[in-house]
Amino acid sequence: MKISHQEEFARDTLFGLGEKNTAYAPYFIGNSYLKPLTEAGKCPVFLAHVTFEPGCRNNWHIHQAKSGGGQLLICTAGEGWYQEEGKAAVSLKPGMVVTIPAGVKHWHGAKKDSWFSHIAVEVPGENTSNQWLEPVSAELYDHLAEEPEE
Repeated sequence: MKISHQEEFARDTLFGLGEKNTAYAPYFIGNSYLKPLTEAGKCPVFLAHVTFEPGCRNNWHIHQAKSGGGQLLICTAGEGWYQEEGKAAVSLKPGMVVTIPAGVKHWHGAKKDSWFSHIAVEVPGENTSNQWLEPVSAELYDHLAEEPEE
């Protein structure tokens, strides 16, 4: 369900908005918020609740790993987009899970008219890193096909 107002979104999200994601702001168009759910280094799997304001998306990026690695997205509220390079964008809604293997160039974020959040799960692996690339162009983002309302 699309959620265009922050107050309504705050009522729907299970984990809260979190703090403004200033550390990764250079890799996002628009504002995002981050709420770690596990503590890095104290848990073998790092999970964070990531929230995107309407129109916010991250840059194209690749989760690198010598073995294992990658990322899982567990959609929790609002509506968003996920796209792998060379493939059509996928409309994201609460309850959907996206599996992103290491080495796949992709981006994700909110729809133009909806807040969106997901739990980001860093898949453990050997020599993992994140390679940030170019922003998602306005031309690509503005022309994503909306699904008809159900």
